[in-house]
Amino acid sequence: MAGDVLSQSEIDALLSAISTGEMSADDMKKEKETKKVKVYDFKRALRFSKDQIRSLIRIHENFARLLTTFFSAQLRTYVQINVASVDQIPFEEFVRSIPNMTLINIFEVPPLDGNILMEINPNIAYSMMDRLLGGTGSSYSNVANLTEIEQKIMTNLFERSFDNLREAWDNIAEIDPMLIELEVNPQFLQMISPNETVVVISLNTIIGETTGMINICIPHVVLEPIIRNLSVQYWMQSNTRETSPEQAKILENRVKQAEIELIAELGSTDITIEDFLYMNIGDVIQIDKKIEDPLILKVGSLPKFTVQPGKLNKKMAIQIIDTLKGGDEDE
Repeated sequence: MAGDVLSQSEIDALLSAISTGEMSADDMKKEKETKKVKVYDFKRALRFSKDQIRSLIRIHENFARLLTTFFSAQLRTYVQINVASVDQIPFEEFVRSIPNMTLINIFEVPPLDGNILMEINPNIAYSMMDRLLGGTGSSYSNVANLTEIEQKIMTNLFERSFDNLREAWDNIAEIDPMLIELEVNPQFLQMISPNETVVVISLNTIIGETTGMINICIPHVVLEPIIRNLSVQYWMQSNTRETSPEQAKILENRVKQAEIELIAELGSTDITIEDFLYMNIGDVIQIDKKIEDPLILKVGSLPKFTVQPGKLNKKMAIQIIDTLKGGDEDE
């Protein structure tokens, strides 16, 4: 087990104690050799590994970026959302940590079983509502008396935001978030056992001049079927997944049907701007190619072939003579 990481102040205090003689190196060695007992709280069982927590941070950092873009477009004001913390705690502790009156979206994520919570701080919720109703985005807290119209406005806004959650989770699992209930009192939440471990992702949110938190609560039982997908090995495998023969064939057919531009250059020359301005019909421009010299055929903007001009069925045509390789054109 790795030792505890000391803060800079603790390191400075140890160095000071050694330099003043209050503590010797032998004392520190003996203290290190002494077995230390850590208190373990079974109510705070850590069900997610550090590797899985890092994956959840990565997923929700992407979700925060998508939400920032979405809310900026919907509210037409400055919006900034980023991940503040990711913690795993008992569900009961999460319920106690949020305000008595707040805005809580309860939604399903089929095909996964169970529900996920999204708690929006009242300051943020009312700032959003004020913007949607044409206001400046000022916040006032009166969650307990939400009208039916206000509930419908907030429900529609967050239902549309779930598309971003679906996109953020796309590399891990194909989920289909659906809002099933809007709650304002956390005491009425009885989704799971109070001691069940949940992971809480806290998003620091700024809307105009209003700041607050959006908390996403995901129970362990919801993620249990896909818990292996949160490992680094899964991310690496998904990023280096080989293309199937069917996908390769489809891609090959699409490439074959793609249209490209071919340019056969007769030659080039340099003239002055004055000569260009006074050009008339019938003027002759001398180019840098002789009539017997082969032409360069470009695919897009890259020279690929040497060709000779001619006619085919009374139409202008070119015949490919040779293939150009890197540097051939300059030679």
